[in-house]
Amino acid sequence: MMMLILNYILLMIMVMLSVAFLTLFERKILSYMQCRKGPNKLLFKGLFQPFSDMLKLIFKEMFYLSLNKMFYLSPMFMFYISCLLWLVYPWIYMNINMMYMMVFLLFVMSLNVYPILIISWISMNNYSMMGLMRLVSQMISFEVLMFLIIFMFMMIIEDFKFMYMYIYQLNNFFFFIYFFPLYFMLFISLLIDLNRVPFDLIEGESELVSGFNLEYYSGLFIFIFLSEYMNLLFMSIILTIFFFGFYYWSIMFNFIYLMNLFLMVMIRGVLARIRYDSLMYMCWMELLVLMLFYLIYFYLMKELIMLINY
Repeated sequence: MMMLILNYILLMIMVMLSVAFLTLFERKILSYMQCRKGPNKLLFKGLFQPFSDMLKLIFKEMFYLSLNKMFYLSPMFMFYISCLLWLVYPWIYMNINMMYMMVFLLFVMSLNVYPILIISWISMNNYSMMGLMRLVSQMISFEVLMFLIIFMFMMIIEDFKFMYMYIYQLNNFFFFIYFFPLYFMLFISLLIDLNRVPFDLIEGESELVSGFNLEYYSGLFIFIFLSEYMNLLFMSIILTIFFFGFYYWSIMFNFIYLMNLFLMVMIRGVLARIRYDSLMYMCWMELLVLMLFYLIYFYLMKELIMLINY
């Protein structure tokens, strides 16, 4: 148990360091896409810019806007849920034998909406509430699609562990080759769940400024920021595990993982924000219908194969 706790603490330290350099990675990609340098002054080539930003946020003056304790606890709860997601990552001695990994993953991901709901409601700000209404509707809508995609993978491997996902693809084929449309559907669903461009409708600069976290700054904003970027790192791992049958710590796994991260970041500099009604239409009338047909087709094919073998 002590080894498990120490490994988990070490993993969280590594993830937070990764978040720091992910922000630098994102700013560098966006700057070169816009023909400028990006952060390049602080110490060696701007490498310590994320730590400078963190110190600036920590030492900002803190105003107590609300006497309600939930105003201060909600960002911590949001950060805690993001840390829970990493329990399913196979880090050294941890978690490879967790029986129901995918069910646990779906459960924790469904909790993400609650701290955001509390943050928006407790801040007593109309703009935060508008951002909340957009966010909750889009997250719930696309969690249905994401659940169906993950459920389909559970049907294929007939198990709930990520390790069996790797073993099945190693012995048969990469899911990326045979389920190529599902890769883009899950990719879109994760972008929407993460509120990344072009689906960051909670943060429309012209009307909602910073969305649900409008009233947060200083140390409390650090928790929200860390949570969002930790989720980004984790979802890239999920994409890599589901569609590419490489072992977790192999060079190819890390390469594909970084490519997924690069795509998620690069899209921010390429696409414009989608209209909200177009987003809802795409969810309920296009992607969800396509996924249901895909699920029925796969189930019938699987039953037919079993019948032939019998």
